Amino acid sequence: MARRKPNAPPKATRQPAKQKFSSAERSSLYASREAAKVLGTVLRGDSERRAVASIKSLVFSPSVRNKRGTFALVCETLKHVTVIKEVLEIANVLNSKWKRQEPLVYIICYDILFGKEPPLIGDAEKFLMKRKDALVSSLATLLVRKKAETVDELLGVSQVNGPLKPRYVRVNTLKMDVDSAVQELGKLYKVQKDETVPDLLVMPPGSDLHSHHLVKNGRIFLQGKGSSMVAAALEPEADWEVIDACAAPGNKTINLAALMKGQGKIIACELNEERVKRLEQTIKLSGATNIEVFHGDFLGLAPEDPSFAKVRAILLDPSCSGSGTITDRLDHLLPSHSADNKNYDSIRLHKLAVFQKKALAHALSSEHLLRLDPEEDKEGFFIALFTKTSKLESSNSSEIPERECRRRRKQGHPFLWPKVFFRAWNGRMR
Repeated sequence: MARRKPNAPPKATRQPAKQKFSSAERSSLYASREAAKVLGTVLRGDSERRAVASIKSLVFSPSVRNKRGTFALVCETLKHVTVIKEVLEIANVLNSKWKRQEPLVYIICYDILFGKEPPLIGDAEKFLMKRKDALVSSLATLLVRKKAETVDELLGVSQVNGPLKPRYVRVNTLKMDVDSAVQELGKLYKVQKDETVPDLLVMPPGSDLHSHHLVKNGRIFLQGKGSSMVAAALEPEADWEVIDACAAPGNKTINLAALMKGQGKIIACELNEERVKRLEQTIKLSGATNIEVFHGDFLGLAPEDPSFAKVRAILLDPSCSGSGTITDRLDHLLPSHSADNKNYDSIRLHKLAVFQKKALAHALSSEHLLRLDPEEDKEGFFIALFTKTSKLESSNSSEIPERECRRRRKQGHPFLWPKVFFRAWNGRMR
């Protein structure tokens, strides 16, 4: 047996060269990981039958870098996710490690089966690309089993084709005046001021502002007209204290802050920890300093608590079916919205109604109605105004919303699951 001399230096070993990736490969890697994170959040919320932020709001949050690529990847993967699941079941290629990372697996499988072949720069990509033949073969088997000739036929996706709606942009007057926003945005698109909602701008359908510097620095927010009408109709005064009962992701909260000119106090309640983080990001981006975040259940707040004695109004936007904004939210892509889940829809609506009733009763421990119609107004929304008065006060209040209410009732507009705000909770109102 050969022996090394005692003083002989050890043999040099060659270190493997560090692999360099192109910018396109790095971008692809980041997009797939960011898409997997968003997809995981959406699928968990859908499977647990609980409300989470919309796909758009998750993708276009400040933490996501490659927004456009991530958005496309999430949407396309969701569109194909039921097929991908069946293909993986037939192929039987996943071990316990990758079963714990299913959202990432779905993203990469979409690329392998239906998109562009992913670069071999991540462990998941390498693992699944080695099994590409098995995945492709399993897809062919699935087509035969389902008696489908094409993947589109297999998907059977019914597209939600609604009328084209304008792009609405709310100017954050805590940072920018409306005229300056009109001038800046007018360099790219035709811009008009909305006739109903203060600080709201109207732009052509398809106007893409997600990467615009005014969006990134919080001077404008992409917010629908129905959503923007709520705080505007509440008309909070600068010195008020207001509770936002179900605040996340925070667009209405910061709208209140702007209308109150950064003064007074807003107590923003949110129960879900992940949504609290999103709420805090929105507040930070807006520059509002008069908002206090309460991580807890609004239903647990005690109206008799002295700390709420100065509260003049409550904005309550409880979880709803989203039937009026289903196209915007892209909820029709979720597994629970397939044809086999009609029973789930009825159960979910019942649970939402129960929660809304509890939240309403709690907020009123207190009529004016306004509906937006999906066909006429390009968005479905419902707003109710409740004003609490003492027995000595007149029950007559502002008639401005009532005219709109009567007009729409005569037209027989269908009831939509409510987005509700309240102008009173504890104490007298003006």
